[in-house]
Amino acid sequence: MRSHAQAVVIGGGLIGCSILYHLTKLGWSDVVLLERSELTSGSTWHAAANIHGLHDSTNISLLQHYTMALYKELEVETGQGCGIFQPGSLYLAQTEAREHQLRLQEAKARRYKMNFYEIGRDEAERLHPLVNFDGIRCIMYEPEGGNVDPSGVTMAYAAGARRRGAEIHRFTPVTGTEAQADGSWIVRTPKGDIRTRWVVNAAGLWGREVAAMAGLELPLMPTEHQYFVTETIAEIAALDRRLPSVADRDGEYYLRQEGLGLLIGAYERDMRFWAEDGTPLGFGHELFPDDLERIEENMMRAIDRVPVVGTAGIKRVINGPMIWSPDSAVLFGPVPEMTNYFCCNGIIPGFSQSGGMGKLAAEWMIEGEPSLDMFGWDMARFGHWANKAFTKARVQDQYSHRFKIHFPNEERAAGRPVRTRPAYEKQKAMGAVFGLNFGWEHPLWFSAEGEPKEETIGFTRQNWWAPVGREACMLRESAGIIDISNFAKYAVKGAGASDWLNALFANRMPTVVGRSCLTPLIGKRGGIAGDFTVTKLGDDEFMIFGSGMAERYHQRFFNAVPLPDDTTFTSLTERLCAFNIAGPKSRELLMRLTNDDLSNENFSFMRSRRMRVAGVEVIALRVSFTGDLGWELYCDAERQVALYDALLEAGADLGADLGAGPVGSRALASLRIEKGYGSWSREYSPEYWPQECALDRLIKLDKDAFLNKAPYQEIAGKLPRQKLAMISIDATDADATGGEPIFLRDGTPIGQVSSGAYGYTVGMSLALCYIKAEMAKPGNKVSVAILGRAHDAVILERPPFDPAGERLRM
Repeated sequence: MRSHAQAVVIGGGLIGCSILYHLTKLGWSDVVLLERSELTSGSTWHAAANIHGLHDSTNISLLQHYTMALYKELEVETGQGCGIFQPGSLYLAQTEAREHQLRLQEAKARRYKMNFYEIGRDEAERLHPLVNFDGIRCIMYEPEGGNVDPSGVTMAYAAGARRRGAEIHRFTPVTGTEAQADGSWIVRTPKGDIRTRWVVNAAGLWGREVAAMAGLELPLMPTEHQYFVTETIAEIAALDRRLPSVADRDGEYYLRQEGLGLLIGAYERDMRFWAEDGTPLGFGHELFPDDLERIEENMMRAIDRVPVVGTAGIKRVINGPMIWSPDSAVLFGPVPEMTNYFCCNGIIPGFSQSGGMGKLAAEWMIEGEPSLDMFGWDMARFGHWANKAFTKARVQDQYSHRFKIHFPNEERAAGRPVRTRPAYEKQKAMGAVFGLNFGWEHPLWFSAEGEPKEETIGFTRQNWWAPVGREACMLRESAGIIDISNFAKYAVKGAGASDWLNALFANRMPTVVGRSCLTPLIGKRGGIAGDFTVTKLGDDEFMIFGSGMAERYHQRFFNAVPLPDDTTFTSLTERLCAFNIAGPKSRELLMRLTNDDLSNENFSFMRSRRMRVAGVEVIALRVSFTGDLGWELYCDAERQVALYDALLEAGADLGADLGAGPVGSRALASLRIEKGYGSWSREYSPEYWPQECALDRLIKLDKDAFLNKAPYQEIAGKLPRQKLAMISIDATDADATGGEPIFLRDGTPIGQVSSGAYGYTVGMSLALCYIKAEMAKPGNKVSVAILGRAHDAVILERPPFDPAGERLRM
């Protein structure tokens, strides 16, 4: 066994072998995989191994299509059979909401030239004569859908990796992982130690135990999961072809052909956890006792849809473990607090995603960044707040609602609240409906007396649409008070603070106390890794403000620039709360509570200062994400309620008609889209070049080196591939939310929506979107697939609200 390696992959299941294979495919041959037992032990060997291409996330769809195509290439490359069956998949919609979901996926498939389209009942009955299609609203067909052999695929990845120089050691448990001062690791085993640059935790059911060796706690929880295979069914035996699988997610089961029978599985409401306190080290190829009564309701729905299931005998039952994250997506990527420790844990649809996951993991380790933005998979989306109680509650919700639609703007209640700020109870009493942002509860909107306190969910406009409009109009006409405490907040102090910030960010940092700047953070491929506001509070003191949900994600970039010995960097996100007071009367409101001069001459746009508001010490910034006149006020958390009370009281009688009251984040989203402001993880992403989203104007190439300056210089002179644009949509009952594909009126795909909302104060359904550069011309008429159906739209020349920016500076 090697004593040194570029990477050591821990875990010989499907994902570990895929990562090993892709590391070698990208050029690393000095790599090792360690498996405590046989390859495929744990969850891989007993998986149903279904494969499908379409997903609500566009990037995940791209990766799943890559994975499906890769299996055939693997067979040719290695000679190892993958047991590929691709008779197709039928997707059924029983409800209007499911029809909206499937039609949107079909529109995305047209944009990316994926094979997924609607068929009629006659064609569906020809493809699968055993299905009763009564009550089905629409049927989509994916010709490449099907299943693979779990062992065959895993062995093919392993064979491909070995051919390129990788070593695989079975029956070699890892007993320790020890970080070294130079950033490398020592991986200890009974057969000897390996010093490696990268440790990859792909340990499946044992991901928690392997993480604990490095002092890391992962939010993972195992469950039982059952499916069964029937005896031979005569009607299937009489066919000369294989039947397509059936995705009847409204029925909450899955079904496909297995041999001459059927395989049927379910995610039941009466679910069972397993090994809550740790996966037994001796577990490998065992199964749990059958418990089919738990999935009886699901099976009855399967029988209604495919009646032969009710008369078929059961050949075997598989009841085995799976391990889940709180949102059922993989925990993926380098651990931000460590050097060169990579996680890939909690994978559920592994056989649809294994190839794409391995490819991105290899890119991240070898090239420094994946080629696609996968923040939805990034382990940094969870922090220390994702404790065992939260994880268990969320996993129970995810498992028991596995096939439930994830609607736009949906906020699930399981495991909450987990983190609250002092004003939470007051806001709750005021009618606030809350959302979750990196563990924090924050107000989405406020219900008035007599209005529902809980929101409905769906693809069309919901019960919160009118209250959100009321808040947006109040702010634009008078003023609004927005809790922005979930913004990330950092302090940088010391003699080297300015130099460090200039070495980190692409813009030139402010040199005068009280001045602020906006600045991009550049990724490894030259794209937008983040957008921040930086203000100078003192001679050697700065504050940084950024996306709250990306705080742990951005830690990787902050760590990449060594901090000078005489300088400190401190996160103040938990310590400080904040409010944005915005609107044409925001100055009047604040002047009721402070003796400071807030005139435009003495406190102009993009300035900051320390001041007192209602006796509370605050850091005040003259900025507003609403695009309106406004200030952000940051105070100590223990003073949040006092400041909030004072702001609400001072605004209650502001003006003759409208006061100034609380405004939630839904209204803020509408307001910033009216102004054309981008948001991180939507308009700003490592996938997008600065010149594509108009942030190149904030990059100063004439200053000394900054993080990832070289990769940006490589793309800086290139023409944009696509451009950020704003469109107005002819929509009456639903608005774009993000991900909807955009076509020319003749059906030519040209882009997709990054975020959208109704612009209440301009009377337009709006969306920010990325459109092919040559097509992104003002006045061009386009079509947007809202609810999966074409809606006419036009590209706007300027944002409809205050295009000249006069309100910000008045």
